[in-house]
Amino acid sequence: MDKAIGFSLPVMAAGLLAGCMPSPMQSTVGSIPTVQAPAQQPAFSPASPVVVQNLWKPDAPARKWRHIVLHHTASSAGSVESVHEAHIDRGWDGIGYHFLIGNGKGMGDGEIQSTFRWREQIHGAHAKSPNNEYNEYGIGICLVGNFEETDPSDAQLASVKRLVSVLKHEYQLTESQVIAHRDVKATACPGKKFPIGEISRSSVFAGQSGTYVTELPAAFQIVTVERSNLR
Repeated sequence: MDKAIGFSLPVMAAGLLAGCMPSPMQSTVGSIPTVQAPAQQPAFSPASPVVVQNLWKPDAPARKWRHIVLHHTASSAGSVESVHEAHIDRGWDGIGYHFLIGNGKGMGDGEIQSTFRWREQIHGAHAKSPNNEYNEYGIGICLVGNFEETDPSDAQLASVKRLVSVLKHEYQLTESQVIAHRDVKATACPGKKFPIGEISRSSVFAGQSGTYVTELPAAFQIVTVERSNLR
């Protein structure tokens, strides 16, 4: 009897080691449920750094800009040269704006031209106020057209939004610091059809943080106009 018991215990132990006996955690009734492997998690990748393409870097050290002031020419056509001549006739030292954006009549539709004021980083002559704050520290951007009567062209809107968004980012300006000429003095400029709110909200980020649209509109051009090329 003792021999039989002694023989059966090693056999039972061998069966347990070989996996012949059911596990205490498994049911012997019905099929054994399938255990699914955990879903593979995507590998972590750090966000790409934001690179803002500033196409309007001046040569001179940057002025301490505090505003962007938007204007229209209140004319159906115009160019840097024609506005420069008109401002000279007023006794100014040349075109008062830092940038002019064409409408296809005198300049390309959506074409951006920077003037000597921007290249040399000097004050503007476009938004006179009692303390001259907006001429001294305001970037003057003017669009060719009369926006009391017509809307800016699609190309002009694309260009001014791009320019404003990059300048805001470059000089750490907020939406509230992008204003219309009429916010400085009693004038209709830049016209009732000019979407100042839409433009002031322009951002270098398109859709989501960390992205920047670098594609240029088909008619988009950038021209730097030197002082020596004027008059």
